Amino acid sequence: MARISFPTPDTMNAEQRAVYDDIVSGPRARLVGPLRAALHNPKLADRWQKMGALLRFGTSIAPRHSELAILVTARRWNSQLEWYIHAEAAQKAGLPQNIIDAMLVAEAPVFADAGDAAVYEYARQLLQQGVVDEPAYQRVLGLFGEAGTVELTAIVGYYSMVAMTLNAHHIPLPDEGAVAPLHPVAGNSATVLTLLPQAAA
Repeated sequence: MARISFPTPDTMNAEQRAVYDDIVSGPRARLVGPLRAALHNPKLADRWQKMGALLRFGTSIAPRHSELAILVTARRWNSQLEWYIHAEAAQKAGLPQNIIDAMLVAEAPVFADAGDAAVYEYARQLLQQGVVDEPAYQRVLGLFGEAGTVELTAIVGYYSMVAMTLNAHHIPLPDEGAVAPLHPVAGNSATVLTLLPQAAA
């Protein structure tokens, strides 16, 4: 159950309604997730949704790779709604199901694509250590260039903010009857964080 109320079209003030209309007329097509909470401050929601749209739909990172980075983030923070939405998006973007399934249970994915492997390790290190070692950084830099490396880092940071917002406010899954996809992983020292292993060779 959510911890806060969420503005609805019937209860929104004019400023909230303008942001809501902008959101549902864009590529998201509906209001779900953290923006439901952010609408309590419409200026925040407006800037949030514009940054989110840019980072999800407007970077040089291919959707397959950006969705992979988002899934690493969702699994790290055990963000049910983030995983629920982006596991399907990743599959549609061409990320192999075996990679999604491995991350779901915090097992080491096996990658056939060098870009997938580089993105996974970059995001994994950034989320678990707060830094990225030189080999992982250079792999991403070589594949995606300077702009792409900045964008990938921003995607991980943005979706961490999303995950924290979803988790803090207990924002529910968007579809009635939906089952939370993430479960605690044996061996984790904390219930909030999931430690992800390095990819299998």
